[in-house]
Amino acid sequence: MKSYSESYKAAGVDITAGYQAVELMKKHIARTVTDGVMSGIGGFGGLFEMDLTGITKPVLVSGTDGVGTKLKLAFLMDKHDTVGIDCVAMCVNDIICCGAKPLFFLDYIAVGKNFPEKIASIVSGVAEGCVQSGAALIGGETAEMPGFYPENEYDLAGFAVGVVDKDKILDNRTIKEGDVVLALPSSGVHSNGFSLVRRVLDVEHEDIKTPLEELGGKSIGEALLAPTKIYVKPMLALFEQVNVKAVSHITGGGFYENIPRSIPKGFGAKIDKAALQIPPIFDMIAKKGNIPERDMFNTFNMGVGMSVIVAKEDAEKALEVLQANGEKAYVMGEIVTSEEGVVIC
Repeated sequence: MKSYSESYKAAGVDITAGYQAVELMKKHIARTVTDGVMSGIGGFGGLFEMDLTGITKPVLVSGTDGVGTKLKLAFLMDKHDTVGIDCVAMCVNDIICCGAKPLFFLDYIAVGKNFPEKIASIVSGVAEGCVQSGAALIGGETAEMPGFYPENEYDLAGFAVGVVDKDKILDNRTIKEGDVVLALPSSGVHSNGFSLVRRVLDVEHEDIKTPLEELGGKSIGEALLAPTKIYVKPMLALFEQVNVKAVSHITGGGFYENIPRSIPKGFGAKIDKAALQIPPIFDMIAKKGNIPERDMFNTFNMGVGMSVIVAKEDAEKALEVLQANGEKAYVMGEIVTSEEGVVIC
């Protein structure tokens, strides 16, 4: 590559560093290649040929998101190889709620200064998230923006596209009183609520690197940086074997915002608080911030990354399928006739 500009470099943008970053990330991107990928990295667009075998009415489903201020923890810990998993997870976990299978993913990384090894580390996490969800990483963009971001900081966002047969899009109109609400455990805080977390735990000034007994030997930084769990493969297996009525990705807004999004008007979810498996990091956040329980459940996932609604007679089978696919799912509540949305008792 002969492209080079001394003037642009003097202004803070080193295009040769961009080329080096692309070379370093290629091995990570190669891990995500699936049968539909038609183009390599470096073109103006990512090409993907869909295999529509068995799909009579294909519907594309898309989702976009970023990692948010959780990135501040990555900066403080100087650990950049997991936030890409978060970025992919926030997108593919959303589109799986429609019953869609993710096809491909594109990322966008904006940096104050392009350090090729750091960019490659970030992309390694994106690639890992794509592998976990069965999506191909077919393109992306790295933007060097001196004066806009500090040299050692960056932002990370992306989007995913999936496909579902129109006749298999999840339909919550069949929900009725007595249906069962299943919980799929989270890996921790996932990727929302970090503005509150950072303020409460004062992560910029407190020790976040020392292992703590109350966090199972992990440091606060390690517990908070635990990547968002990706539920795609176990959920796809569940869709094949059980009639799933609705799915919610528990992100910003916690239980009170997300679960009602999957429930028809006139019904609500009664959640058994005693059944919930709440990781200790949430207890720490609540105690140190003196945060009311209602606010905790309205901000965080509280140990539940995804909720699934099935008929009562299908609950046992659903749990078997999820557990066979690595998810320690459990019953956390039931559907009731209600206008309240979610009741936690």
